Amino acid sequence: MAINHRLRILLCLLTFKTGFSAEISVVVQTGNSVQLHIQTRELPEFDDLSWKNDKSEIIVRYTSETKRVRLHSSYKDRVDFNDTTFSLTLKNMQKTDSGLYTARASGESDNNIVTYRVSVIDAVEAPVLTVNSNWLSGNFCTVNFTCRAHELMITSSYQNNRCSPEETSTSSDNHTLRLSCSCDSIICNYSNPVSWKTDTEKVNKLCTVNLST
Repeated sequence: MAINHRLRILLCLLTFKTGFSAEISVVVQTGNSVQLHIQTRELPEFDDLSWKNDKSEIIVRYTSETKRVRLHSSYKDRVDFNDTTFSLTLKNMQKTDSGLYTARASGESDNNIVTYRVSVIDAVEAPVLTVNSNWLSGNFCTVNFTCRAHELMITSSYQNNRCSPEETSTSSDNHTLRLSCSCDSIICNYSNPVSWKTDTEKVNKLCTVNLST
């Protein structure tokens, strides 16, 4: 699983548009930054361009004639505004920052250019892979184990150089717990849209320990 460890942002375009406005879903990890782009090359002529949140706070207002940029007092240390591309970067995102962010151009008419639905979520904690039992019978090593993370759990067994099943997963609220096996490893992976962590056991080590006892 390849996830960008710097920003780890998931973008998912929704399927509806109204005029210039298109809603885009963004998931960002708590404490990270997120950049919101205009998403169109052709903007209508405007006098002012603003970014606002769903609390009716105007985060930034840009005046075309004077090139003046005005920031909301509560965002002054948390945003960067690009007065060329009109993109907005929000820093140190917290869960309370989740919500809608809209770019709006005002002139002879008002147009919502783009709306982002931003969700701020925590990185996952490491899962726990627990060996319930392991034994050697003839040439076969059998290992029973449980993969667990929060409310999710998978139980499986390893025998004859394979797991049954070889790969399985369970999900809840955008969190996925996945269990997979190779010929020498059991891997428990826990992930969400912004992060992932694993716990691994070497089968040969488990079987060797059992054989020596």
